[in-house]
Amino acid sequence: MHGSTSADGLAGVEHLVDRHPSVSPERLIAQLRPPPTFADVSFGTYRPDPAEPSQAAALVACQDFCRQAQERRAGRRKLFGKRAVLPGVGIYLDGGFGVGKTHLLASAYYQLPGSGPGVPEHPKAFATFGELTQLAGVFGFTECIDLLADYTAVCIDEFELDDPGNTTLISRLLSSLVERGVSVAATSNTLPEQLGQGRFAAQDFLREINTLASIFTTVRIEGPDYRHRGLPPAPQPPSDDEVVARATNVAGATLDDFDSLCAHLATMHPSRYLTLIDGVTAVFLTGVHGVDDQNVALRLVSLTDRLYDAGVPVVASGAKLDTIFSDEMLAGGYRKKYLRAISRLLALTAAATQTRGS
Repeated sequence: MHGSTSADGLAGVEHLVDRHPSVSPERLIAQLRPPPTFADVSFGTYRPDPAEPSQAAALVACQDFCRQAQERRAGRRKLFGKRAVLPGVGIYLDGGFGVGKTHLLASAYYQLPGSGPGVPEHPKAFATFGELTQLAGVFGFTECIDLLADYTAVCIDEFELDDPGNTTLISRLLSSLVERGVSVAATSNTLPEQLGQGRFAAQDFLREINTLASIFTTVRIEGPDYRHRGLPPAPQPPSDDEVVARATNVAGATLDDFDSLCAHLATMHPSRYLTLIDGVTAVFLTGVHGVDDQNVALRLVSLTDRLYDAGVPVVASGAKLDTIFSDEMLAGGYRKKYLRAISRLLALTAAATQTRGS
């Protein structure tokens, strides 16, 4: 393949396939905060669409959640100065892509007081669903509860239930944390009582879904994807040679053949993808094509999420990035994941125009 030769044989440009990251428990804890893309957001910077009143209502609901979370964490004062533990509260932001759910979730994280020099408050955490399951896997279920039991709140972005095991794990984890006074805020594109529908029918699974749904007050956010406002369709991809030439002019960029990168992603857990792109300023790919293996597709979704969170532009030759997931995949159980990935890839492709001439 022409792209493979160009991408893998070019001297002086880094390749993601040459990176073999590891993630320590300490780093997992340090990562429990909003990604760089949302490092500067606040409730004050959220701009509700006047045509979508549900957005303004969601802003108020999130502010109220922060107030309740702090009250619950403080507990109820009893005799002799002791305080009784009050169970935490939950809020679930449901809506389509690009309506500001993560903006509001990160704003709630920053609104809540946290630990720091001279700030004797309870800590807080922000994690994707995958990061939370990885945390439980590294530390163990009981240890993870102990680790988070004193937190004011745990914010979970893109809540997903891909298998009954993860559903059971996170449902019981959150239930235990709420009992200990930890509040939970989450975003997803699916209502809590609808999670898992069409994929699994086991009674145990459905029971866990119901237990999980009872934790949250659901707040629906309507509106179009802001990333597509004024954004043209996927542009015509550049040639392999153009991608290679541009990669050489961008400091900190990586250049990889698409198939080689897909194979490399299979060698590590998705929890390492964030470390994989650490310090990368732009990702250049040659030979992109449609994928027909669901495992490959889901790894690409995970990588796309990490690239989007970090604000890393993408330039790719081959097929248009909005065509890599087949119609069959888009009609299946992971439809919303793939649509989210397409939305984010288009945004990252548009951002890549800023790398020209740099």
